[in-house]
Amino acid sequence: MDTFLDILPIVVLLVEILGILAAVHAVMNVRTSQGAVAWAVALVTLPFITLGLYAIFGRNKFQGYVSMRCQQDAAIHHLSDTLQVDAQSKNLTRNAVSKANGALVTLADMPILGFNQSQLLINGQQTFAQMFEDMAAASSYILVQFYIVTDDHLGRQLKGLLLRKAQEGLNIFFLYDEIGSYQLPSTYLQEMQQAGIHVSAFHSTRGKTNHLQLNFRNHRKIVVIDGNCAYVGGHNVGDAYLSRHPRFGHWRDTHVKVQGPVVKTIQFSFVEDWHWATSQVPTLDWELTPSPGGTEEVLMIASGPADTLETCALMFVQAINMAEERIWITSPYFVPNLQVLGALKLAALRGVDVRILLPERPDHYTVHLASFSYYPNILPVGIKLYRYTAGFLHQKVFLVDHQCAAVGTANLDNRSFRLNFELTLLNYDTAFVTAVADMLEEDFHHSRRVKLEDYTERSFIFRLAVRSARLLAPVL
Repeated sequence: MDTFLDILPIVVLLVEILGILAAVHAVMNVRTSQGAVAWAVALVTLPFITLGLYAIFGRNKFQGYVSMRCQQDAAIHHLSDTLQVDAQSKNLTRNAVSKANGALVTLADMPILGFNQSQLLINGQQTFAQMFEDMAAASSYILVQFYIVTDDHLGRQLKGLLLRKAQEGLNIFFLYDEIGSYQLPSTYLQEMQQAGIHVSAFHSTRGKTNHLQLNFRNHRKIVVIDGNCAYVGGHNVGDAYLSRHPRFGHWRDTHVKVQGPVVKTIQFSFVEDWHWATSQVPTLDWELTPSPGGTEEVLMIASGPADTLETCALMFVQAINMAEERIWITSPYFVPNLQVLGALKLAALRGVDVRILLPERPDHYTVHLASFSYYPNILPVGIKLYRYTAGFLHQKVFLVDHQCAAVGTANLDNRSFRLNFELTLLNYDTAFVTAVADMLEEDFHHSRRVKLEDYTERSFIFRLAVRSARLLAPVL
């Protein structure tokens, strides 16, 4: 006991020094001044509590992903360059890109590609029936990437299908996020590995500066089949996504199947992630091939915490700024940053029909509470907020006028803006935009319009909980 008491002052001094050093790091690196001040004060005053939290949640940049890609330029980056050169030489790129869409193309670092064909897939039954049918017909390779994979009926269906295709001699690559899929048993993965399927976690803690980080998640949901068709959208793999969850019941979600040249850009996103996870590059088909009868122009935007810019947030800001008649956004979560919030307000003030559709029933209660704190900011300026009442809403979709509709994996929150790896497909085809508009009109029909009183007339305890949840907005 005496020995412990003798060294206790030294331990306290060392922890305080570490807290001060971490506070300096926060001041130099945290994205916002409010966040930097909050971390700095907490680290100096309560270092025993906050040092560990800062090590896990303090950073908003994912170190190593870009540098590793650059170090292995011959293995990865040339694929992107080749795709863009090939698209130009085959006249597959959009001929006249407006300045507004030009900003999105620059963010994507990919061109808008023509001669694609898309199928809007509403809810899980339709999505997985079509996806599994195409997987069963695959002849060369299948790429599978999900944030959440669950060892339930649907998860075992997927595994069984992949095992059968592996026995047929196909190359199969299966990438999952170890945080999102933390409940997935090792036996599930081992069975696939034993069948010759290439299996890997994304390894968000890989890299000497990332070991303690739990903040960064690979939230993408991608399936690519033979390089000819791809699936992107909100569905993960689990019975809940087929409306079989005892708590949520009906699960409202949206996916899209696309065929044509844009499939290769989606494939490139998968290969980047696979290379980060395994240091390997699969041998795949990279020939840009128009879809027979395909007329759609589609842009793939991959975003993540390794980007130089905040690609996802800027994508939303640009889409909102482009709107002249309407901007409709549906997301399970609403925790926007100041830039997105400002863009939404300005759109409403200039007469744009701004609608945001959120779930009535939450799956993450803290994020749900935080969304109420924005009511006084958005409702008085004419932004229309709806709550979906026919089940749980999980889709990530937005619609800009009659010119563009997007389906992807990104939510309207800070986590998708800054911390998650996401992927969004923007489609400029009139028929596809109309189909998305019709789908959202049906969703609004099953929703209620929110009033400011839904927040202001609630109890003090509820409003205090809402404001407390808002303090966590940077990591929600």
